[in-house]
Amino acid sequence: MPKVLISDSMSPRAAEIFRERGIDVDVKTGLKPEQLKAAIDGYDGLAIRSATKVTADVLAAARKLKVVGRAGIGVDNVDVEAATARGVLVMNTPFGNSVTTAEHTVALIFALARQIAEADRSTQAGRWEKSRFMGIEITGKTLGVLGCGNIGTIVADRAKGLKMRVVAFDPFLSPQRAQQLDIEKVELDELFARADFISLHTPLTDATRGIINKDSIAKMKPGVRIINCARGGLIVEADLKAALDAGKVAGAALDVFEVEPAKTNILFGSDKVICTPHLGASTEEAQENVAIQVAEQIADYLLNGTVANPINMAAVSAEEAPKLRPYLKLAEQLGSFAGQTAESTIHGVHIEYEGQAADLNTRPLTAAILNGLLGPLYEGVNLINAPFFAKERDIAVSEEKRSAISDYQTLIKITVKKENRDRSVAGTIMGGDKPRLVDIEGIRVEAELQGHMLLVRNIDRPGMVGNLGKALGDANINIATFFLGRQAPGGEALALLAIDQPVDDLLIMNLCALPNVMQVKTLKF
Repeated sequence: MPKVLISDSMSPRAAEIFRERGIDVDVKTGLKPEQLKAAIDGYDGLAIRSATKVTADVLAAARKLKVVGRAGIGVDNVDVEAATARGVLVMNTPFGNSVTTAEHTVALIFALARQIAEADRSTQAGRWEKSRFMGIEITGKTLGVLGCGNIGTIVADRAKGLKMRVVAFDPFLSPQRAQQLDIEKVELDELFARADFISLHTPLTDATRGIINKDSIAKMKPGVRIINCARGGLIVEADLKAALDAGKVAGAALDVFEVEPAKTNILFGSDKVICTPHLGASTEEAQENVAIQVAEQIADYLLNGTVANPINMAAVSAEEAPKLRPYLKLAEQLGSFAGQTAESTIHGVHIEYEGQAADLNTRPLTAAILNGLLGPLYEGVNLINAPFFAKERDIAVSEEKRSAISDYQTLIKITVKKENRDRSVAGTIMGGDKPRLVDIEGIRVEAELQGHMLLVRNIDRPGMVGNLGKALGDANINIATFFLGRQAPGGEALALLAIDQPVDDLLIMNLCALPNVMQVKTLKF
C-alpha cells in the first residue's frame, strides 16, 4: 500500500480521498525542516501547500519518495532540479484556484480605480473627505495582462465583460488563441506603453524575475496602476516605491511580496498602495478544490501511473494512459536492450516513431526509452530523471516521426550512437497490447523480451542451434523460447533465448568457445 504524508494544512477531504483510494495517509502539519527530514523517509508521496519547503536535504532523506504534489500553482518552495535528479515527480494543481485568484485581481483593479482602501480608512477615522478620493472609471481603459495562462485568461475575460480593452504579452499565446479571447497580442514594450492597468500573471523564472523595474516603468504611461497577484519577485519593490513617490505610477495593489510573510516592506504605509496577505487563492471553494485535486493526482500517479499537471515530466492523461501502457513497456524494453548490449560510451540516441506510434504523446515514450537505456548503466535512473541524466552526460537525444507505414502499422526504432559504431533495435505492438522486438541491427527477428535472456551473435553455419541447445542442456539450463534471425545465408546471425534461470560466467565462457560463436550477452527484463 502506498503511503502519503500531508505536511501542510488543507481540506480534510484530501486525506479522505487517499483513504478511499486505499492509500495510507498521515497528516503532520507545522513540521520544522529538521522534523520533516526525520519524518519523510518511508513515504511514497508528499502533499504540500506553500509552507513546507521541499529542499535538496529533505529530498535526500526521502529514499522512497516518488511524487510531491503542490495544492496550488507555485512550486517556489520545491527544489525542482533536485527532485528531478532524484527521480521524484513534482506536480501542481493549476486550475483549482484560477477563478479565485482572477476574481481577487479584478477586485484589486476596482479598489485601485476608486481608492477604496484609503477611503475606508479615512471615513472610519471620522474624516469625510469626499473631494479627496476622486477615482477613475475602468470602462474603456486598457488592461495589460502580462502572462495569459489559466489565471490571465480569466482576468482578460472578466475585463472584457467590464468593457475594458485588453492587450496581452505572452510568448506562448498564439494569434489564433488571442483572437478567440477577443484580446490583442502585443510585445512587452507596447504593453507597457499602452496599458492604464497592468496585471501580472506569469510564473517567477530567471527570465521574469524583476520584470517590473525602473527601466520598464520608464516605458509606461504616466498614471499607470499595477496589480500583482502572481509572485512577489516579479517586481523590484524599491523601483516601484520610487515611481509611486514620483507620481509616475498612480497606484499599486499587491497580494504577493518578494519576502513572505511580509511583516515589513518598503511599500507599506503608502496611501497609493493596497496590500493583501497572499489571499489570491484564499476562498473556501479554492482550498477545497486544490486539496481534492492534489489528492486525486497523487493517488492516480501512485496507483496507475497517470501523470497530471507535472512540473518535471511529460503529462499522461487518464485517457492516454491505457493507450500508452503497452508502448511504455515496449519503449522501456527497447531502451533496456540497447543499454544492456552497450559496449562503449553512448554519445547520442535517435528515436524514430512510425505509423500509429507517431500519433501518440511521445514525450513519456522517449523518457521510457532513456530510462531503459540508462538504467543498466547508472544507478537511480527512472522515468522522471532519465532525460536529466542524458543531458547531464551530454547524450544528444533526437526524435523523428513518420506517419507513413512500412512493414508494421506501428513501430519504434532506437539508434544508439557510440564511439565505435551505431547500433539499432526496433519493436512493435502486436495483438493490441503485446510488445515485440522485430529488428536488431537490420536482422529481422520476432521476440518477446522477458525474464532472463541470452543474446548470441554467430556465423550462420549448420549445427549452431544443436551446439547451443546441448551446451545449455548439459548445464541444466532450460530454454523457454528460442528466436533466430540472420542477415543472409552463411552471414552474421543471432539467437535470442529466454531461459528459466540466470547463468554464471563459466557457462558464458563455454558458450563463447562454441564453433562460429562471436559474442554472448546476458540480458534481464
